[in-house]
Amino acid sequence: MSTPAGYSGTPLPRKLGIREGSVVRLVGAPDGFELPVPLDAGPPFDVALWFPADRAAFEAGLADLRAAMTPAAGLWVCWPKKAALRTRPELATGVDEDVIRAVALPTGLVDNKVCAVDATWSALRLVIRRELRG
Repeated sequence: MSTPAGYSGTPLPRKLGIREGSVVRLVGAPDGFELPVPLDAGPPFDVALWFPADRAAFEAGLADLRAAMTPAAGLWVCWPKKAALRTRPELATGVDEDVIRAVALPTGLVDNKVCAVDATWSALRLVIRRELRG
């Protein structure tokens, strides 16, 4: 990614809460998508950016990613913006922020931030509910 994501001009790693020493995972990213920070494939993670292929994949994969979160981790779940779908309907996943909340909130996760990842993708950050952090 050569330009800052979204409208604020804030670099994407900063938007995502990535700090020096953060363990970062990128899950299911579309071809050509790069996160300009070192990545780590193993759990636990501090920050993850997940592009579920569809709602079924989101529902099936959420428990495993939740289990891999550190207590203060942020799991960013991405979905294609409506404007992007008008020109690239093949990106449709059936996932949006309403679906993310409906599936994630009953698992003890809460959403606390949304961001523009780039011109195509938005993301909602899920964190473990405070009273459930161990």
